[in-house]
Amino acid sequence: MAAGLLMTAGLAGCASSGSVQDPMAQPATLVPETKTGVVLDQLPAPARKLDVAVYSFPDLTGQNKPSENFAEFSRAVTQGGSAILIDVLTKAGRGKWFDVVERNELQALLQERQIIQNTRTAALGDQAPGLPPLRFAGIALQGGIVGYDSNETTGGIGARYLGIGGGTQYRQDIVTVALRAVSIQTGRVIASVTTTKTLYSVAVNGGAFHFVAVDKLLEIESGFTRNHPPTLAVREAIQLAVHALILEGVQNGSWSFADKKAGEAFVRSLEREGRAVIPAEALEPIAAAKPVNKPS
Repeated sequence: MAAGLLMTAGLAGCASSGSVQDPMAQPATLVPETKTGVVLDQLPAPARKLDVAVYSFPDLTGQNKPSENFAEFSRAVTQGGSAILIDVLTKAGRGKWFDVVERNELQALLQERQIIQNTRTAALGDQAPGLPPLRFAGIALQGGIVGYDSNETTGGIGARYLGIGGGTQYRQDIVTVALRAVSIQTGRVIASVTTTKTLYSVAVNGGAFHFVAVDKLLEIESGFTRNHPPTLAVREAIQLAVHALILEGVQNGSWSFADKKAGEAFVRSLEREGRAVIPAEALEPIAAAKPVNKPS
């Protein structure tokens, strides 16, 4: 029996070693950064950090994954929109713009707090100290993934000469995200934006054939397909929505940059690169904006 155990352990070790050396195996990595994410990270600091709550950010498209051959029951876009939005918010402006309070899994948070309080009471009786109150938000961020248009544009090209040739096919899909900031005090929509992100799918193939004999034909084919991951597209659309929402709030005076000149210079740099969502001149008349943060 001991010999059997040693043999099993040895086989397990070989299997583990083989998987590490597998040329097809790829290590886990952080989500790759996007151009929009870099711009959002470089936002100048706000005059005051905003307390925001995200209850949900659902998939409102109702779209299943596109397929030309059979019915797909998988959704076309991620169902974790709120998790992506919260991650983007916590990183905006190097983490200086938003304090995000937990609301997406509020029941679990309240249950854990109750367990802690009950344990303290059981150990210390009536003298047990209470937990500090939960932090509340002044702004609720709402919206969702509102559109997924598949096969918006399709096409291709190919050629063949003397048995040698190839071709390329492509497809364009568009995902649309809507985001709005709502004042908890008044229920007024402070700012609202809608963004889109295009996804491209490309297939490249080539082949050749040659008669090696009167009744024998040699044919060779190769190709590959590249699909833009929809989850990364949703993330970039959300990043642009957060970026545009911040600048729209600055424009209408709901919040402001700590250094107004730095904010104007930042927007002007985006204008030169063709990526500005509002003109720099729109920041001029709001030198004394009153931030909308949390209820008094």
